[in-house]
Amino acid sequence: MSTPFRVPTVDISPYVGAGSAEERAATAAAFDEAARTVGFVQVVGHGVPAAVTDAFAAALDQFFFLPLEVKRRYRTPPEVNRGYAPPKTESLSLSLGLAPANRMHDFFEAFNIGAAVSDFPGLDLPESDYPENVWPAEAPEFRAAVSAYFDEASRVARTLTSMFSDALGLPQGFFERYTDHSLDVLRMNNYALEPGGLELDGDLTGMGEHTDYGIVTVLWADQVAGLQVLGRDGGWHDVSPDDGALLINLGDLMARWTNERWMSTLHRVKPPIVDGTIRRRRSAAFFHDGNIDAVIETLPTCRGDGSPYPPITVGEHIRAKLAGSRAGVANADAEREAARVLAAQAGA
Repeated sequence: MSTPFRVPTVDISPYVGAGSAEERAATAAAFDEAARTVGFVQVVGHGVPAAVTDAFAAALDQFFFLPLEVKRRYRTPPEVNRGYAPPKTESLSLSLGLAPANRMHDFFEAFNIGAAVSDFPGLDLPESDYPENVWPAEAPEFRAAVSAYFDEASRVARTLTSMFSDALGLPQGFFERYTDHSLDVLRMNNYALEPGGLELDGDLTGMGEHTDYGIVTVLWADQVAGLQVLGRDGGWHDVSPDDGALLINLGDLMARWTNERWMSTLHRVKPPIVDGTIRRRRSAAFFHDGNIDAVIETLPTCRGDGSPYPPITVGEHIRAKLAGSRAGVANADAEREAARVLAAQAGA
């Protein structure tokens, strides 16, 4: 009998506070087990104040409730991973090389902020990878509340990579040299239909099946159905955060680093349609992707009998992924992930 799909819960408070060596070892082992078997984790004990997430949620409402013509003023070109993205202007499946019949069909709107050149004045970083943020003047509380949550999510991500060093048998601080000018992005998503805005057609997808691109993702989300994770049984399973929990999943770069000891799990969003309308759902994914010039190759503790992954820079990998999702250029270097999606579709 197969084991029912379940997203494990890990309390990371020993890494947030002054946990003992034994407590940290137990936490790292629990995360390692979850990363090897599921690839998604419910994290509690993260220390993000409820006041910060409450203000953040209110800021999302303030922006996304603006008229579409106002939000469109903050749209940036596809190659600039900042600002506003209207519904049906992206297709996450193309980041895996899968080309749907209606190519840009993901039904969600989003707003991105991230690490900028001005955040690292002593470094000569490319502005194409670290563009400056745009902030909506029509949502006056947005910048302060979003920035406060960005800082908290960044802290959680770095707490996790500290734990990763222990879980993978690496020296303490191992990942710091790969992330001291990390290409971090916070993507805020809104799933809702404006009256008369879009038709509920047959190919409507909240967010197409995809893996995340970088090291680790910290996800805040409403407790509304929609997020689905591809299990090892080949089926899609509904996932929703527990009260006060953040959902954590690993990206492609961590799968490459660990020689797939840790999973970069495929996931998607299917918008729940009730009486012909979509129930609103909000989420915010903080992508901790690493330094643009960092070279990612199989970790010494995960090499085993070899690895199919050649070295690649963070920049090379992220650009290929974004060219798919945002610019419609199918990624030709994602055969493994694409095969898993096709197998799930065949078994559906």
